[in-house]
Parts: sequence; C-alpha cells; structure tokens
Amino acid sequence: MSSNHQSIFSPRYFALSIGIILSVMAVGFEGLSVTTIAPSIAGDLNGLSLFGWIFSTYLLAQIIGTLVVGRIIDRRGPAVPFTIALLLFIVGLIAAATSGDMYTMIGSRAMQGLGAGAMMTCVYTAISLSYPDELRAKILGAFGTAYVLPSMLGPYVAGLIADQWSWRFVFWGILPILMISALLSLPAFTKLKTPKTQGDIGASSTWNALLLTMGTGIFLVGLSMLPSIMGFVLVIIGLVLMIFPLRKLLPKGTLTLRRGMPAILATRGLFFAAYTSTQNFLVLALIDVKGITPSQAGLIVASAALSWCVIAYLQGRWDSADQGRGRHTRIILGVLLLAIGITIVFWIPVVTVTVAVIGQIIAGIGIGLAHPISGVVAFSQTGEGGVGNTSANLQFADSFTPGVVIGIGGSILVVCQAGGMSLQSGLIVAMGFHLLLIVMSLFASTRISPVAEQIGTGIQSLGLKNK
Repeated sequence: MSSNHQSIFSPRYFALSIGIILSVMAVGFEGLSVTTIAPSIAGDLNGLSLFGWIFSTYLLAQIIGTLVVGRIIDRRGPAVPFTIALLLFIVGLIAAATSGDMYTMIGSRAMQGLGAGAMMTCVYTAISLSYPDELRAKILGAFGTAYVLPSMLGPYVAGLIADQWSWRFVFWGILPILMISALLSLPAFTKLKTPKTQGDIGASSTWNALLLTMGTGIFLVGLSMLPSIMGFVLVIIGLVLMIFPLRKLLPKGTLTLRRGMPAILATRGLFFAAYTSTQNFLVLALIDVKGITPSQAGLIVASAALSWCVIAYLQGRWDSADQGRGRHTRIILGVLLLAIGITIVFWIPVVTVTVAVIGQIIAGIGIGLAHPISGVVAFSQTGEGGVGNTSANLQFADSFTPGVVIGIGGSILVVCQAGGMSLQSGLIVAMGFHLLLIVMSLFASTRISPVAEQIGTGIQSLGLKNK
C-alpha cells in the first residue's frame, strides 16, 4: 500500500515524529544559544583565554559521539545508544548550568558534544528504520525545520535570558524539552531493530575516531596560531593526522567524489559547510563593516532560515507528487541556488541590507531543497545493515565539515589582516573560499547517481564493511 497519503503525524508515527523534532530543536537551540552567551560565560568564569574551547571542545567530542555510535547501532540497535546519549547531554547541561570555573564548563561542553553527536545519529537511524521511503522526505524536512527554527529565535532569546537573569538559565531551560522528547521517543526507539551485520567488531573505528579528533584539535589550534611558523607546523601535522582516519571512516572514495554514496556525503558536507560558514562571516561583515546592529544582522540571517523552513516543507509534497523521481535534480538545483545566494553576498562593498536579504532568501531555498533530499537519497542507497553507518555519515557531514571550515575562515581573516589587508578584504577572501567549496559541491552533486554495479552493495563506513 502506498504511503503517499500518510502523514508523519498520523497515529502510527506521531510520538516518534514529535520526539525527534523536540530533540533536534533542543540540540539546535543549545548550540546557537551558546554563541550568544559565550562572552558572558567567559567573563563570569574568568576564562577569556579559553573562550574558543567552548566551541572547539563541543565539535571534537561530537566527532567521537557521531562516529563511534554508528558502529554500535548496527550491532545492537539504536535504543541503548539513544538513552546514553540523552543522559550524557542532560548531565552536560546540568554541569554547564552549575559550573564554577572555565575547566568545568569546557568539560560540560565535551559531554554535550558527545551526547549531541550520538543523539543525532540515532535520530537519523530512527528515520531510516521507522518511516517508509515515501515519508522520509517529509520527516527529514521537519528535521531540517526543527534544526533551523532555533536560529531565528535562539540567539535573541538566549541573550534576553542572560540579560534578565543569568546565562545559567539557558542551560536549565533546555532540560524540560529534552525530558518530553525522551518520554515520547524512547518507547518507539526500543522497538527498532537493525539488521545484524558482520564486520569489524574491534576497536579500530573507535581508534580512528579518536585519531581524527586529535588531528582536528591540532589543526584548529594551528589555525588559531597562524600566521606564526608554529601555526603552520601544527596545521600540517593536524591535516596529516586527519587524512588517514577520514579515509578509513568514510565510504571509500568520499574524498575523491566517487559516484554514489561517497558523492552524496561529499556534496552534503561541502554545501552545508559553505552555507554555515557564510552565515557566520556575513553577520561579521554586516556588524563590523556595514555598521548594522547585531539584532538587525540576526533578522537578515533569519530570512534564510525562513525560506529554508518553507521549502523544506514543500519539498516533502513535491517528493510525494513525483514519487521521488526528481530527487537528484532537486539536489543539483538546491546547490546551484546556494551558489547564487553566496555569490550575491560575496563582494562585501556592494552588500546592503536589501542585497543581503535577497542572497539569504535564495541560499535558504537552496539548502531547503538540497539538505533533506540528500538524506533521503543516502538512505535509499544504503545496503542491508548499514543504516547506523549512513546515519553517522550524515550527522558527520553536518557537524565536522562546518566546524573545520569556520576555523579555516577565521584563520583566513587573521592571515589577511596580518598581511596588512582590511577586514573587508579579508572577508571577501573568506567568502571566495566558501564559493570554491560550493563549486566543488555542485560538481559532486552531478555524481550522486550510483553506477549500476554500486546499487545494492554494502557501504564501508566507520570501520565496518558490510558483506
């Protein structure tokens, strides 16, 4: 029976759908809120010298949480990992809300990162196992909306809470949302079973995840020290340490844009990183170069979130209407629109409020098309027993790549200014880097259809070869 007329909110899916949406909103709100309250945290805890580690620790722990849990899911199912991930995130929130020094705060961010990475991987797995192909575009559209909605209100609400009461209440306030999410979704998670897989059950994927985390940490520290010689040395060491585990953890050919699953993951990682980093640097350009207030800059960036939400909702209907036949075209069109949106705001001297809003709306339409559907296509190409791996790969593309690209963008600004260039010129170079990434993503998006012999094969990922 066709599922085209079913809803993700029909009785069968209602509790899981609401639980997924709430857990994604909680993680998204927390991540964006910390951006606003981080200066207050660092000031109150006398830790300005450790300011960057509030974000870096979260990213590095998220890598481990994402990559290790994919292997566990394919062996034991998602219920236990999801429960542990929820508990880790909750303990991390309580530790952050009660922290008395910067080191406790950084430790709490590590727990939150571990929990968030594992939680989102479990959510992707639940989507693949619980919803038929015809409904995946709709639930992934809702997933994207739930993640992006906090970007409209999160920073503003967090700032308001910090001003009126204390930044500690931001962390306390997320707990009730997580509790409701757990009550709704845990019963559904306990019923999910993943097909049994055979493969590497040793510690190699855990070791590779730790090596990647260590390499990324060294790389980010090196970036923060540029343009010093030691900075360059650490960047090179970090890159070398990152390449080996990346080749082992991701499907073979991801770094060379091989057709099929590798190209899907490369497309997604590149366009999501370019989009996220562009948002950050556009806000910086609007405030520091154009003299716009932070609240106005926030509203401009929110216009992309709004168009993302609208298109993410509509593309679920389009997918039902054409029964998934237009998925590849929609991904390519989405990446192309992202390229146009970023190009519009690339040349900072001509950027006005109107130009920025137009660019943001177009970019939002692009990501609203490409992001949910790339997940649907990835799951449709997943072989038996590789659901946990694919889920981890999708979450990895959404977290690791943007974190690294934002770090590179920041170092571009520092190096440009050290070379005597203005902030405006440095921002143009950073935006040019984002454009390069989006062009690479556009090329990769033309390779997402698998060659005949790849269809139905297992996926090598996260240290597993499904045979």
